[in-house]
Amino acid sequence: MNPIISASELASALEGPRPPVLLDIRWQLTAPGEPPFDGRAAYEAGHIPGAVFVDLDRELASAPGEKGRHPLPDLEVFGAAMRRAGVSANRPVVVYDGGLGWAAARAWWLLRWTGHPDARVLDGGLAAWEGPLRTAPVPEPAEGDFSPVPGALPLLDADGAGELARSGLLLDARAGERYRGEVEPIDRVGGHIPGAVSAPTTENTGPDGRFLPAGELAARFKALGAADGRQVGVYCGSGVSAAHEVLALAIAGIPAALYVGSWSEWSSDPSRPVAVGPDPQ
Repeated sequence: MNPIISASELASALEGPRPPVLLDIRWQLTAPGEPPFDGRAAYEAGHIPGAVFVDLDRELASAPGEKGRHPLPDLEVFGAAMRRAGVSANRPVVVYDGGLGWAAARAWWLLRWTGHPDARVLDGGLAAWEGPLRTAPVPEPAEGDFSPVPGALPLLDADGAGELARSGLLLDARAGERYRGEVEPIDRVGGHIPGAVSAPTTENTGPDGRFLPAGELAARFKALGAADGRQVGVYCGSGVSAAHEVLALAIAGIPAALYVGSWSEWSSDPSRPVAVGPDPQ
């Protein structure tokens, strides 16, 4: 199944006999000292009709701590949020965000990881939607029946990510300057996991925010080393933009594991090695 859906395809699906559940995951990364982005306010200012807002920080992640800034959510909290939004196992789900795609990909990955068989991301996000937007009333869908069962997609912990960087291909989805350690606006130290290859998430999409064609993505990842059945994993700063890269890899037909703790977990432990500069090692 194609993990993304175009705006025109979504419009048709919403008019069809089995419309998908729509989840609005408006979220933005904010630097320390900046006021947090208010995703709910953005949702209330205009959303695709029928969409239900889901809070990434509270419902798609646990509280920040030793496991990183966006550790895996408590499954009871996540499951309750999905059921509140109307998610059921036998009904398709489409998730979208403001256009960057990171937050929507996080929701997509969690749904797929916990066993939902039919979840897709709106390619290009809300910016690609040409239909009307709604401000009120906020929808109150019937309770869904989805019960998350983890393990349907591969997952890495810190030790597994470090090993994969040596034995397979570990991609770093952050901006190149953070990978090289030239800047680090959030975490304790800059740099990357030794052996990881720089693969910024921003290079998965075109100027319009939509994913590159599958063939171009496959060529990109092959050039980075994803070939010949090599095991692939991805990390970023806190496991959000890396989900976008896992989604891009899925479009290209390449399965990949997600290191959810990512650099925010790895770099918090002074005993873990750190590499700097353009060389993976």
